[in-house]
Amino acid sequence: MKYLSYWHDTAPSFTAGAQGPVAGHYDVAVIGAGFTGLGTARKLAMEGRSVIVLEAETVGFGASGRNGGHLNNGIAHSYLHAREHFGLEKARAIYRAFDQGIETIERIIAEEGIDCSFRRSGKLKLASKPQHYETLARNFEALHSDVDPDTAMLSKADLAAEVRSDSFHGGMLQKKSAMMHMGRFVAALGEAAARRGAVIHEKAPVTAREQHGKSWRLTTPKGTVTADKVLLATGAYTTEAFPWFRRRLVPVGSFIIATRPLTDAEIAATVPGNRTFVNSLNIGNYFRLSPDKRLIWGGRARFSATSDQRSDAKSGAILQESLLRIFPQLAGVSIDYCWGGLVDMTSDRFPRAGLEDGLYYAMGYSGHGAQLATHMGEIMADLITGRVNRNPWDGLPWQAVPFHTGKPWFLPLVGYYYKTLDRFR
Repeated sequence: MKYLSYWHDTAPSFTAGAQGPVAGHYDVAVIGAGFTGLGTARKLAMEGRSVIVLEAETVGFGASGRNGGHLNNGIAHSYLHAREHFGLEKARAIYRAFDQGIETIERIIAEEGIDCSFRRSGKLKLASKPQHYETLARNFEALHSDVDPDTAMLSKADLAAEVRSDSFHGGMLQKKSAMMHMGRFVAALGEAAARRGAVIHEKAPVTAREQHGKSWRLTTPKGTVTADKVLLATGAYTTEAFPWFRRRLVPVGSFIIATRPLTDAEIAATVPGNRTFVNSLNIGNYFRLSPDKRLIWGGRARFSATSDQRSDAKSGAILQESLLRIFPQLAGVSIDYCWGGLVDMTSDRFPRAGLEDGLYYAMGYSGHGAQLATHMGEIMADLITGRVNRNPWDGLPWQAVPFHTGKPWFLPLVGYYYKTLDRFR
C-alpha cells in the first residue's frame, strides 16, 4: 500500500516552476498554488497583469490534490435550509455558483487542452435510512422547482442499476455533476498559468507580511517580494502568519483509500452506475471509480486535524471496514493507496471570499471546493482588478469560531456529537 495521494502519484509533475530567488514587484501576489490560486493567477496573467504565486510546498499539494475526485453541482447540504436562511434569490445564486464552477472547469479544460478524464457523470446522494429518503425528497421538491430541473429521485428499486448494496433506501440524482483526475488537472492548470505569464515559486511559504507604502511586502525563505495586492488562497493550510483567518477556519482531516483496479465483473457487482456517490450520514462516505477503475472511497473516518502516515493509516483501516460493510462482495480486494488531507471548514459550512485585513481571500470550501475553487479564482481575479463583483458569498458575515485560535482542540467532541446524530436520526 502506498501512503500518498493517488492523484499525486498518477499525474505528471509540475515542471514550470520559477528558478532563483523570490524577488521583484508584482501587481498581484497569490499565496497558495491550488485550484483557487492557480485559477486567479491564470486569469490575471491572461489579462496582462504581473502575478507571482507563492506555494509553501508544491503545486496541488493541499486539498486540490488530496480530495475524492468529485465535481458535484449544487449545495452539498440542504437547499431548503439555505433558502430559509438566505432567501430565495441568494439561495439560487449560491446553488448556481457550484454549477458555474463545473462549467468553468469544463471551459478551461477545452481552452488549455487538458487531459484529465473529465466526465459529466451525475451525483447520486444515497439515503442511508428510510427517513433520510423522505428528507431528500423534500429537498428535491424545492430545488427541482426553484433552481435545478436536472434532478431526479430514485427509489430503492431504481438503485439496482446504479449501486449494488442493500444499505441504501433510494437517492437523489443531480445530473450535472462531474468527475475528473484531480492531479492531472491541477498540474496542467499550473502549467497553463505559467505559460500565460504567471511566476510560480514552489517551496516558498510566506512567513511574514507587512504593508510597504501602498503595497505589501511578503517574506519567504527564498526571498522577499512586494505586490500591490495579495490574494490568500491557503484554506486549511493557512499558517500563523494570518491569524484572522485561522480563527474562522477549522481544519478537519478527510481520508481516502483506493482499491486495486477492479474487473468489469467487480464493477458490475458494486457501482455499475459509474457516478459520484455520497451517502446521507453526517459521518458518511463518498466514492467513485478512478479512470483506471479503482474504487476511491473516502470519509471523515476520524475527527482529527492531523494528516500524516500514522494518522492516515488509522483512518484507512476504518475506511476499509466501512467499505466492506457496504460492499462485502469486495472482501479480499487489496487497497493500493491510502491518503489524507485537511478540509477548511467554516461554522456554517459555506465558503467565504472577499477583502479583509487588507487581503483578498477565497476559502472555507468545507470539503466541497474541487468543483468551486477554480471558478472562485476567476471571480477573485475580477474582484482584484475591479472589473466586476460576481462573488456569491458577498455580504455573508464571518465570525470567529468561539475559543478557537487555529488548533481545533474540540474536534473529538464534534465527532462524538455527529456519531450520536447518526445513531439516532
